[in-house]
Amino acid sequence: MSDLPRKAVTRTAKLAALPLGIAGRATWGFGKRIVGESAELVGRELQQRTAEQLFKVLGELKGGAMKFGQALSVFESALPEEVAGPYRAALTKLQEAAPPMPTRTVHAVLEERLGEGWHELFLEFEDKPAAAASIGQVHRGVWHDGREVAVKVQYPGAGEALLSDLNQLSRFSRLLGPLIPGMDIKPLIAELKDRVSEELDYGLEAQAQQAHAEEFTDDPDVVVPQVVHQSDQVLVTEWIDGIPLSEIISDGTQEQRDRAGQLLARFLFSGPARTGLLHADPHPGNFRLLPGGPEGEDDWRLGVLDFGTVDRLPGGLPATIGESLRMTLDGEAEAVYQLLCAEGFVKETIELDPDAVMDYLLPIIEPAQVEEFTFTRGWMRSQAARVADPRSPAYQLGKQLNLPPSYLLIHRVTLSTIGVLCQLGATVRLREELEEWLPGFVPEDPVDGEEAVAEA
Repeated sequence: MSDLPRKAVTRTAKLAALPLGIAGRATWGFGKRIVGESAELVGRELQQRTAEQLFKVLGELKGGAMKFGQALSVFESALPEEVAGPYRAALTKLQEAAPPMPTRTVHAVLEERLGEGWHELFLEFEDKPAAAASIGQVHRGVWHDGREVAVKVQYPGAGEALLSDLNQLSRFSRLLGPLIPGMDIKPLIAELKDRVSEELDYGLEAQAQQAHAEEFTDDPDVVVPQVVHQSDQVLVTEWIDGIPLSEIISDGTQEQRDRAGQLLARFLFSGPARTGLLHADPHPGNFRLLPGGPEGEDDWRLGVLDFGTVDRLPGGLPATIGESLRMTLDGEAEAVYQLLCAEGFVKETIELDPDAVMDYLLPIIEPAQVEEFTFTRGWMRSQAARVADPRSPAYQLGKQLNLPPSYLLIHRVTLSTIGVLCQLGATVRLREELEEWLPGFVPEDPVDGEEAVAEA
């Protein structure tokens, strides 16, 4: 029933076209240079062709290939501008759209999962998808009770495609690595593979979304659509209108950028504290700006979509993150080093200079040092270059640090969110959000602690 290219050999051949295509275009570019065209012109055209092929292959395959492309797209702000320009449009397309699944396939899935009379559940159902993503596409409709809804339909064979793609992409990780300096692609792909089964389970997604919807009901800043109906391969939620964050990135006003950035940071840190869950797929396609914030219709709220990937953090974000961040800001090099050793960020067989570790960390946490910080692509590029240059002390030290498995997803989500903030060029009061929501960042008042003991 599936219209996805499901056979491993077919998908592998398409993915193999990526590195082969790079080699072929390099030869083409060399030929153009021989006939006298300028290196700059040829280089730009070469990059544009590469970007177009990247979107075409990843978008057509959907599955893990597109999931990888989406994960990669939030890091484009780390690329040098002369490389980022041609890639930006192609990669950001992956955040909002992909070649759609044929109508007959959509109807077949709905009939199989909702029953032969599935049409009766809707007053209206639009066959043309409103959005297409890595494992499913979304159709707009009106539920039988009159509510406008988003109907998410999973591609048949999505699980098989996801695993096949990610296994194949891991083989190409060395070739793909240079796309994002300072980032090891292989662990990213491995972590995406670990999340496959969860993301395919719309029951788990419905639970995570409903938990957020209930917690953020009547919240002045964040809107999460309620779950209306769920079955295998089909998830129906309330529809929300709004401006996709990708449009704010490309065409938004500075006021919209700053508001979106502030709310994105607030949701990142408040979500785990309020729900015990971390929304773990922070690419711009999953967020909307909606009118009607606390200051009225001219103000903005953040709409949050797609809870297929979450990290379960019953106690909120680990207090170690807040404690180590606070101590770094206070210049407590030895205390920070001991905490990192205790948590496994520094292996027992490694010995590092605490002051060198401090020098490594301070530039990264610059946004938390000031009342407000303007995130820019230039800042992101400077950080990526610092940790990617083999001649840099930061590169040498970074190679010796370890990322414990329990922090892997938190690290990726935080890094991805910072990437989006840099794409927005947003000025954000990050420290304000950390003080409000990050456990361990604000030291406990000893007087309060003594009063609590006395009352007990």
